Amino acid sequence: MVILYDRYNLPEDIYEVIFSTKQQEIVAKLLIKYMKENSSEIGKTEMSLFATQLHEGELIGEIDEPPYKGKKVKISYNKRQFYDRILTPMKSMGLIDYDLYSKKYRISNKFNKDMMRIGLMWLQEVQKPVYKLEKK
Repeated sequence: MVILYDRYNLPEDIYEVIFSTKQQEIVAKLLIKYMKENSSEIGKTEMSLFATQLHEGELIGEIDEPPYKGKKVKISYNKRQFYDRILTPMKSMGLIDYDLYSKKYRISNKFNKDMMRIGLMWLQEVQKPVYKLEKK
């Protein structure tokens, strides 16, 4: 997944930086909230139930967007798209970890560590010596 951002118009919300649509942001926020309510980890079965409830439109959540702010709303999102556009990217970016042995999903801080490592990679690139280009 590629994150493109404008440092002069950086949003306050991390979900706006990571996801491209409002619907994806809302679903990702609900997932993280659900995981936090379950001591920051859920099993494979709970993740499947969460995705099924989303798919069937049975999940009720609060949205902090202006037209719905403070109201409980039924939220619907396709199960396959949930796995493809929300969960898989969150796993690959290090926001969520999956332990194959215990079959648990956990909120992770690897994203933060990776961002710091990327910043250090840039500093190393800036400090590399200059090579002269040859002209013919």
